[in-house]
Formats: sequence, structure tokens, C-alpha cells
Amino acid sequence: MIHSIKPLPIKIGLVFGGASGEHQVSIRSAQTLVRALREGTNSERYDVKCFYIDLQGYCWPSIVAESILKEDLFNQAIEFTNTSKQKGFRGMPEEADLIDIWCLALHGPNGEDGTIQGLFTLMQKPFTGSGVLGSAVSMDKQAMKACFTAVGLPQVPYICLDILELERIPNKLVNRIEKSLGYPCFVKPANLGSSLGISKCNSRQELISGLKLASAYDSRLVVERAVIAREIECAVVGKSVLRASVLGEICFENEWYDYTTKYTKGSSYMVIPAHLSEETTRRARELSLEACRAVGAYGIARVDFFYVESTNNLWVNEINTLPGFTEQSMYPMLWMSSGLTLNELVHQLIKLAQE
Repeated sequence: MIHSIKPLPIKIGLVFGGASGEHQVSIRSAQTLVRALREGTNSERYDVKCFYIDLQGYCWPSIVAESILKEDLFNQAIEFTNTSKQKGFRGMPEEADLIDIWCLALHGPNGEDGTIQGLFTLMQKPFTGSGVLGSAVSMDKQAMKACFTAVGLPQVPYICLDILELERIPNKLVNRIEKSLGYPCFVKPANLGSSLGISKCNSRQELISGLKLASAYDSRLVVERAVIAREIECAVVGKSVLRASVLGEICFENEWYDYTTKYTKGSSYMVIPAHLSEETTRRARELSLEACRAVGAYGIARVDFFYVESTNNLWVNEINTLPGFTEQSMYPMLWMSSGLTLNELVHQLIKLAQE
């Protein structure tokens, strides 16, 4: 009698945290991902080791990472970082040598911007999400918008600037923004997500304050004309072949979708699928795939839109190459509504990393 040999589980390295303003969001995403990797059939497919990168950039082994993930221990993570004498990245822990595939639960600079993707590329280890180019271009809103413009994707009017201009000719710069965009407008750091460092400005004084706030996060800034629009999102998965999910809409009562609204339960809600015409839905899904191709993104991505129903204008807002996986995150919910469970979605992302 011949017995089939059960294949050994693939060793997955789940890396989270990071020297980023989105550190807390990353921890919450990792909590969801590790559950999905250890549940059901995935528990037989994968052997998961977790790795925590603290706010100073130091990478800690699984025993530390697991303690951070057991509960919502962001305060413990902060305390842990502050008491640690380790500063900066010093390489991966020894147990990282055993990892077959890396699963990224990092958000923002140093994790979503091509930095760690370059590290794993040098290590010749596959990882989830986009490569160095797609990650770096998508993270920087100036570069991303330039790529969108190059292929003719519709966007709201915007101006790119850097901190040197702001320091050298502040009044002239403010005058140019007022003339080109008017009020209200949004000021954004080019390299940050989760609505951090963003201001909605309705006057010259608010614009000056918004520029100052954004420049504290990044030396590259983007200013966009504010539009009264519905916020629509589409999830994308795939590599050689990209697939778009059903669409979702973010609804909220606050003036705009800021960090507090985004991550406070009850402050916003999602409508999935979004109540849109068949034509608008088709157009948004097509634009989502075009946006990914424009920046070289693959594996996992979420593309966000502004939609003005009265004029039927659909603008591409941004692309996120490592969208959140928290309990309130749109990305996994869009795929669930498209017929893909969380556990199966995570399995698909791991398989795509192997392509």
C-alpha cells in the first residue's frame, strides 16, 4: 500500500510594525493576517513566523513579535521601542534564514515604499505585493501622479512642490496655489498614507498651516483642489493577469475622511457594492487596472476614486500597494463581497508571490 506523503508547510515570515507614522495600523493589519494564515486549510499550508520592526527600525524575532500581536499592544510597542538600545536596522534575526516567503503587513515609509522590497529582492526571497519600482512610485504621490498623467488617467487639478520652495518663496508659492487651485484645497505629504499629515484648507492662513504640517512629515508635498465627491474604492489582485473586485463606497459624516474617521469605529461605514450605474462601475474597474499598470503595481493593490454624480466625473485619487487588513479595512471586505474569503484571499497573495 502506497501512502501519499504530506507536503511540508511553507514557512511564511509575517513582517509588521516599521519606522513609520502608520506603525499602529500595521500592527492591526498583522493581527488579521496572522489569524487568516493560521486558520482552516491555511494552517496546514503554512508555518508562520512573525517579525516585528520597531519605530527605530530594528527588527525583532518572533518571540517579541508574537507578544505584540497577542493583544492591541501599541502602547507596549512604543514603550518597547523607547527602552530599547537598538537603533536602526541591523539585519534580520537568524530565524529569518528559514523563511520561504515573506508576507508584508507594513504601511507607509520604510515598508511600502520599495525599501524592504529591495532587501528581500537582494535576499532572493519572494514576498507579497509589488516589487521595488511599483512600491516606490505608488508611495510617492508626486511620482504616482506623474505616471497617471503620462497615460492619461483623469485626476483632480493638483500642484507638486517641495520644502525648499516653501522655505525660499513661501508667499509666491501660496499665491500660485490660490490662483491655480483656489479654496478649498487639500495639502498632503507625498509619502504617507492613512490620511496622516493631510489638511483641508479653506483660507490662506489654513493653507500656510497645512503646508507647515505636511512639511513636518515629508519634504515633497502635493496640493489638490478639493471636490465634493463620493469616495469609491476598488481592490485589485493578480500579477500576469490583474483582477478587479466589486466597488465599495466610503460614507462618513465628517467634513472629510481623516485619520480619526478612518480608524474610529462608528465614524464611517462602507457600502459594498457601491450604488453606481453599470457604466460607471465598469469604467472604475477598468481604470483600476490601468492605474496598476501605469505604476507597475501587482500582487495586491487598492485604487481610490472621487466620483461626482452630477457631472459623471470619475477621478483617480491614488493607489495603495499594501492596503490595510484591519477589521475595518475596505480591501478584504471588497473581495469577500466578490466571493473570496479572507483566508482564501491571503492564500492567493502567497501564491502570487511565488509566480
